[in-house]
Amino acid sequence: MQTTPPGRALVLFSGGQDSTTCLAWALERFSRVETVGFNYGQRHAIEMTVRLETLRELRARFPNWRARLGDDHVVNLAVLGQISDTALTRDVAITYEKSGLPNTFVPGRNLLFLTFAATIAYRRGLDVLVGGMCETDFSGYPDCRDATMKAMQSALSLGLDRELNIETPLMWIDKADTWALAHLLGGEALTRLIIEHTHTCYNGVRDTVHVWGYGCGECPACSLRKAGFEKWAMR
Repeated sequence: MQTTPPGRALVLFSGGQDSTTCLAWALERFSRVETVGFNYGQRHAIEMTVRLETLRELRARFPNWRARLGDDHVVNLAVLGQISDTALTRDVAITYEKSGLPNTFVPGRNLLFLTFAATIAYRRGLDVLVGGMCETDFSGYPDCRDATMKAMQSALSLGLDRELNIETPLMWIDKADTWALAHLLGGEALTRLIIEHTHTCYNGVRDTVHVWGYGCGECPACSLRKAGFEKWAMR
C-alpha cells in the first residue's frame, strides 16, 4: 500500500527547467504542494505565461501528482524591477561586471522571493519552501549559495516564530545532473515536458527551438542549459 508523504511545501516556480525539476521533486515527497511565481518586471516576462502552461501539462501528464498539486500564487514585485538596474530588468546587453558577476544579477531577488514565499507559507500552513538555487553550476549569484539559504532559513524561522525549512535539491549538482534528476523523477515524459514547455532564456526567445528547448542559445541561462543537456545526453 502506497503511503502519502508527510509535509506541505511551497515551490518557488518560475516555469523554467530548474524550478520544474524542483516541483517534480517536491511532488514525490510531500502530501500537498503549492507554487508561487513572481512578476518583478523581468525582461523575459514570457515566463509568467509559460509557467501556467507547464503547470497545466504537469497535471495532464502525471495523474499521480495531480492530486497533490494545489494552488498557484503570483506576487507582484514590480518595485524590484523599478529599483534594479540589471540586464534582467532593463533592455541592455548581457555582459560581465568587474566583480565577475554577470549584469543579470538582480540584487536581493532571492532574498525577497523567499521572504514573500514564507509569508504565503505561513498563511497557508505550509512548512517547507523549495527553490532551484544552485552553487555548483551557476552564474555566481551570491543569493544562490547554500550559506545564504541556511541564513534565510534561520532568519525566517525566527521571524515567524515557526520552523520553516528551505530545501534546495539542485544545490550540489550540475545542469547535466539536473536533467538526469528530471528523468529519474518523471522519465521521458518529464524531460519532454521540460524541453517543450519550460522557459530559461534571459532574452525571452520563444520562436527558436533547440534539442534542449526554446531560447536564444547564447545568453548565460541558455548556455548552461545547453551544455548540461549535451553532457547528459552523452552518458
